[in-house]
Amino acid sequence: MIALSPDVVLATAGSIVGAFQQASRTVPIVFVTTIDPVGGGWVESLSRPGTNATGFAAYEFSMSGKRLELLKEIAPDVKRVAVIRDPTVPAGSGGLAAIQTVAPSLGVELTPVGVRDAGEIERAITAFARGSNGGLILVGPTSSVARYRDLIIALAARHRLPAIYPGNRMYVTGGGLISYGPDAIDQYHRAAAYVDRILKGEKPADLPVQQPTKFELIVNLKTAKALGLDVPATVLARADEVIE
Repeated sequence: MIALSPDVVLATAGSIVGAFQQASRTVPIVFVTTIDPVGGGWVESLSRPGTNATGFAAYEFSMSGKRLELLKEIAPDVKRVAVIRDPTVPAGSGGLAAIQTVAPSLGVELTPVGVRDAGEIERAITAFARGSNGGLILVGPTSSVARYRDLIIALAARHRLPAIYPGNRMYVTGGGLISYGPDAIDQYHRAAAYVDRILKGEKPADLPVQQPTKFELIVNLKTAKALGLDVPATVLARADEVIE
């Protein structure tokens, strides 16, 4: 693709941005839904990227702590939470660290679960579910956990575990309880303006990396009812979509 001499590349996921930068440090890159661009080495800083790449970060790690707060709000009896994440990438380790910061104030004990394969996930969740007052948080990143979406939703239902998922409505339309996170489609809309500015002569190095500005909260009332949960009116009032 670089050999075709594009004027600008639109890339999603850090691995793709990294691959393009290995091929060229001059072709402009605009990225979307990318986690920790500074830690990944694709930009020097958020305010001054200083490289041939800029764009829109997927989320701050603190958002994972917010997911734990939401889970406790919708399922206040939860005392133990399994955190499903990929420990080999920043989104997984950073997300878990954010949850660990919030957990003591909410009286929650955490159990990390890796996503190396389906068998590991099923064994870990099944073992975790033998205890009482359990819940799940799916941290991500999407590139690592999306392939196991149906399995995790099915395990949560089988073991009656309230679970909160990343900001992707497919988790909730697929039977998940609740999802919260940045609106990925909004990032693509905003990326168009950066592509336009680069085509008009501006440099990625000078365009600051932007954080999410639009977030989605989606609740599945059918799943809540199956789990015996009464979703608080305060949560429903904040929801962008309620699936009945």
